[in-house]
Amino acid sequence: MSIYGPKQIGYTKLIMSLEQLTAISRFYGADPDYVIAGGGNTSFKDQTTLWIKGSGVSLATIGPEGFVAMNRGKLAAIWNAGYPEDPAGREAAVLAALMAARNPGEENKRPSVETLLHDMLPFGYVVHTHPSLVNGLTCSAGGEAAMKSLFGDEALWIPISDPGFVLASAIRAELSGRAEIPALVFLQNHGVFAGAGDPETIKAIYKRVVAAINEKIGRRPDFRAECEVYGNSPEAGELLRKAAESGGERRFVRFRRNNEIARLVTDRASFAPVSSAYTPDHIVYAGSDPLFIESEKETEEAFAAHSRKTGRPPKIAAVKGMGVFGIGSSEAAAALALELFTDTMKVAAYAEAFGGPCFMTDEKIAFINNWEAEHYRQKHVEK
Repeated sequence: MSIYGPKQIGYTKLIMSLEQLTAISRFYGADPDYVIAGGGNTSFKDQTTLWIKGSGVSLATIGPEGFVAMNRGKLAAIWNAGYPEDPAGREAAVLAALMAARNPGEENKRPSVETLLHDMLPFGYVVHTHPSLVNGLTCSAGGEAAMKSLFGDEALWIPISDPGFVLASAIRAELSGRAEIPALVFLQNHGVFAGAGDPETIKAIYKRVVAAINEKIGRRPDFRAECEVYGNSPEAGELLRKAAESGGERRFVRFRRNNEIARLVTDRASFAPVSSAYTPDHIVYAGSDPLFIESEKETEEAFAAHSRKTGRPPKIAAVKGMGVFGIGSSEAAAALALELFTDTMKVAAYAEAFGGPCFMTDEKIAFINNWEAEHYRQKHVEK
């Protein structure tokens, strides 16, 4: 498959292009319906250089300096190298190759894990986001059939895959030999890529996608009656904080309750649609193993048992009949966990229109939990 893009451009046009890339990045990055925390990535390319969002950089506030200039010739050479079969060894080798493909002067930046995928898509601009509305489709049992019905040959569906090199390889294989490359790529349990020659066309594509899916949505989450205090039971939050600090590190706890949460914490069965992870972002910021506590009195015991079973403390804890707590190493991290759990609730509700929710597999969840690249991203966003 040939990899192509706009011709090498002059300095003035480059500045304009990077300004446009910055603008569209902030446009979607500042909208929580499309991107939360450090999620999503964007790029611009000509024939010799790819400018890609740096890992750990927020799209909402990114400036031209937040993009990493990559040598496309060196990126193309990555496909011809051999890599270890074990995931950890493979990812370390690919990361080293990506770092070696940075242009001079970019040594203090780390490119997005999706750099190879951005490079192979034959569009000047590429925007990758994780809209909860779109993920209602990509994280559903009937997502692939629904996508084909809504978008036909205009889009490509990629089954669940590890992000980074494995995902790029899967899409490369799908695109090989195609006369025309779809402008849309839907990723199961992940999000969507859109590519075009200019930012305005990308915005038009996204509007069309959102409108088409919106028409199919039946139930929307009910976030009325928002409450961020413990109500009549402040003890639960304090018990959770003490349990979380049993490992010796300080922890912060935030609480949330609204009509949607009240419905979900009725009992364990009601909590099932939000009891695991839909996408990598949910794992990174809200964890893959939400804790459900049957009784406030069992808080510390349940927390300890859950941590022993999963090998890590939960970032989300729900108390039956009460509400949901976000737990983190800072106030910001605890709040972010709740924000991603809110997104989980949206995805679960939207997925009802497409055959019901579909979580990531245990294997894919384990990969994200152990992936150094995601630990890096989490550290930079939560600090």
